Amino acid sequence: MNLDKELIKKVAKNSRLELTEEEIKEFLPQLKEILSSFSKLQELDTEKVKPSFQPLEIKNILREDKPLPCKSQEEILSNTNLKQDGYFKGPKAL
Repeated sequence: MNLDKELIKKVAKNSRLELTEEEIKEFLPQLKEILSSFSKLQELDTEKVKPSFQPLEIKNILREDKPLPCKSQEEILSNTNLKQDGYFKGPKAL
């Protein structure tokens, strides 16, 4: 791929970027270096390599969901002083 000022201007226009001439001069060698790094990757034989969509293996780190018996209403309300008629008593809402 031939990378020049005109290509950078075209890409900038498609990206809706307004680049100055100084920025184009600065980005041109950087972009050439990046693209040359990617061209090295094309030389590798990847015929037998499976595609990897995640860099790390995804594991389910959550515990198994096991049903347990519920505590009674009296047991739960025994831990608070703010209770009324079998319910938690909270602040008034306006």
